[in-house]
Amino acid sequence: MKKFFSLILVFLSIGSFAQNEPDDFLTSTFHKERRTLAREKMPTNSVAVFFANPVRNRANDVDFIYHQDPNFYYLSGYKEPHAVLMIFKDEQEGPEGNFNEIIFIQPRNAMAEMWTGRRMGIAGVKEKLEFNQAFNNTDFDDYNIDFSTFDKVLFYDFFDDVRDTQTEGDLYDLIASFKQKAGYPTEGDLTIESAANNLDMETLDQIMKDLRGIKTEAEIDLLRKAVDISCIGQAEVMKAMRPGMSEREVQGIHEFVFKKYQAEYEGYPSIVGEGNNGCILHYIENYKPEINSDKMILMDLGAEYHGYTADVTRTIPVDGKFSKEEKAIYDLVYKAQDEAIKAAKPGVNVRRDLDAGIARKIINEGLVELGIIESVDERHLYYPHGLGHHIGLDVHDKGNYEFLEAGMAITIEPGIYIPEGAKCDEKWWGIAVRIEDCILITEDGNELLSDLAPRKSDEIEKLMKQSSPLDSFVLPDLEKGK
Repeated sequence: MKKFFSLILVFLSIGSFAQNEPDDFLTSTFHKERRTLAREKMPTNSVAVFFANPVRNRANDVDFIYHQDPNFYYLSGYKEPHAVLMIFKDEQEGPEGNFNEIIFIQPRNAMAEMWTGRRMGIAGVKEKLEFNQAFNNTDFDDYNIDFSTFDKVLFYDFFDDVRDTQTEGDLYDLIASFKQKAGYPTEGDLTIESAANNLDMETLDQIMKDLRGIKTEAEIDLLRKAVDISCIGQAEVMKAMRPGMSEREVQGIHEFVFKKYQAEYEGYPSIVGEGNNGCILHYIENYKPEINSDKMILMDLGAEYHGYTADVTRTIPVDGKFSKEEKAIYDLVYKAQDEAIKAAKPGVNVRRDLDAGIARKIINEGLVELGIIESVDERHLYYPHGLGHHIGLDVHDKGNYEFLEAGMAITIEPGIYIPEGAKCDEKWWGIAVRIEDCILITEDGNELLSDLAPRKSDEIEKLMKQSSPLDSFVLPDLEKGK
């Protein structure tokens, strides 16, 4: 038994950063500067409270891979669960001196770390993330803070969907303790108005939109890598595409490329839809076992690299050659996208100027010319979504949408989807096209980030004629009936 505990102590002494990690993560200086900027935007005499994401159960005793809340990571750099961060507008007095920020994190635990991985602990958070005030989450309940002394307590409201793990100081306990300390309404209260009148669940989101919507150079570097990886995945699939593949096999090629470049995750569930499946905007089953040679396949995938997520979509002909109808729809979407990209610059309104004023106008005029709709004013669902969104720590990142500003990273993604049974000539049925690219708004225009994946129809056909390293990768057949 003594030997066992000696081994545990040795394990516990191994630093959280003993493993070899990439050296291009965001720095502690970045996170510290973000906290300073958040503090500057906060109202007078206020405190902002952020909670880590919950651990989500997948099945029985298996959890989903943990992913930190983007706001929490943005402001702290801390990637572990069961934590709370508080940022104060003004200096606070404490037993260890004055401070304006404090973090409570999960404690080191040798047995837990043996099963689920190393933890930073208080020493690691202070050393690596530059927090002067760091405590174990088990200390939060007894921590003396009077939220009633603040004019505003800023936080995101809760969805009451956090499991109680029965571990002291877990996220469930942290939220419960905060609610009690801050005077959050109980189940018997009807509205938030019945609680302390200094609780503010709106201001914080606008602060984070203002901050996260404008990317720093460090963030842009990570986004470039995420976008480049995603584009290379698209290009490699174009070369490897063959009739008879399954949708899931196509998805696997993309995601293999992501992992080859050390992208930790997919930024969202991968969308790979052949033919009519492409008309389902968020089709994630990717289950068709054999794609047809006379169809197109829509592929919307994005690598997440060190927290930053790309979002790149290409639609290609399975047999490498667009049919007359496919090319007509594809080139129409490309024209709408290209004109919108050309017009994207500071001061432009995405919804009014780029979407309604350019992309949607071009698409409607084109659909009339093709005989798919009768009038440019006709209401239809062939283009049912918006033109784009911010990208960053979330695939649909926080940011303001009224006017573009330099430093914003957004997508431009018009599409046309004509499902089977649509009220038009059936030669158009099952054609779904979305072209999605990532752009960075610059001082005088924009930069196309996703230029490593061909966009024009003739460029796609040209690349699809090239051979692929996967041409010779053939797996043995599985035996049937066993």
